Amino acid sequence: MVGLNDVWRTTMCRIVRNCGPAGIAILLAAFVGPASAAETVIHYNKDYVDEAMAPPSFDVSDKMAVLAAVLNGLPDKVKVYPTENYFYFWFHHKGIKYAGNLRFDVADRDAGIVHFNYFKDFTDWQRDENGYSADLGKADGIVLTKAADLAYDLEFRGRKVRFELNDVGASKPPADALRPNETYIGPVFDESAIRFFLVFDNDQKIFLYLLDETQPVADQFDISEVSDRITIGKRTGFAFYDDRFAHRKILAGISQLNTSVNNYLDGPFDQLPDNFLRGDVLQKAILAESPESAGKIDRFGNSPDGETRYLIAPYMQYGDVSELGAVSDCAKKEEPPVYYSCFSYVGSNETEDAPPGDSTDPDRVESDVPDIKQPAK
Repeated sequence: MVGLNDVWRTTMCRIVRNCGPAGIAILLAAFVGPASAAETVIHYNKDYVDEAMAPPSFDVSDKMAVLAAVLNGLPDKVKVYPTENYFYFWFHHKGIKYAGNLRFDVADRDAGIVHFNYFKDFTDWQRDENGYSADLGKADGIVLTKAADLAYDLEFRGRKVRFELNDVGASKPPADALRPNETYIGPVFDESAIRFFLVFDNDQKIFLYLLDETQPVADQFDISEVSDRITIGKRTGFAFYDDRFAHRKILAGISQLNTSVNNYLDGPFDQLPDNFLRGDVLQKAILAESPESAGKIDRFGNSPDGETRYLIAPYMQYGDVSELGAVSDCAKKEEPPVYYSCFSYVGSNETEDAPPGDSTDPDRVESDVPDIKQPAK
């Protein structure tokens, strides 16, 4: 049986994130400081118009000039929220919105490498794959030094910014949210601002994303039309199923509208708990689900050349809320352990998203209307 989790994913596919408008003053992730935590930020259309019309202050094809602009737009210290250590940004250039990121990859950040990427933001009506990316280090004038266990100083052209990675290592699911047959893999802080617990069901050999409700959830939810056990985030579109057999909510679906443009709400598959993985716990779970991956992945699920990563995205991509009825119908009739297979799906024509300029297939069509994964016997 082939499921979403049997598909390789491109490590660099996780580079486009769409949020609100901002100019080359660049609103990047969230700043460390009292204003960002305590004050409601008001956005104005005037700023959007000004930024869209502003004449360019650099050549967008000059990666180092863009990097300098990104760093110059930041305070001396910023927080990197997502758990795969991406610091996202966007800006307008000649009326076009660009999106990108700096990534502090656990694999090579201690060697002084930072990954830099940006390109034209994807929309429903255009998907220009011609972007800019580079792995930058000392040879490029970049000095990246480890300041603490989860803090890195990035220096370039006389500007130094400290990037504080998100320390959520102490986050654990409550005792009544984890079943005896499950392994807790680690905490996930998604770029959507939603937190998850990634767990592995050892009976059904599937991954599940559980909503972390130990902290306030940055969304509000409506009860779906298909079931009073399924609630859908008003902001995120994330659909959660209220588990019948444990005190928790399982991520059951995400909106296909968001995955189609690869925005901040495209699901937590791209924010695995890299900084907090215990030994080879993730690798063992992947091999239990996909034995054919033996010898092809490291403890992070990466291929030996680092170009691809095992995809962990068991949830449905729904085009219409009514499609979530498949989850509800299955979950109503099944009992554990088969019941949990109701939250894992197979797809067709499964390929990976790739960054602009990458030689891999840029289209990611995991499934139009996914089918429920066949229960493990």
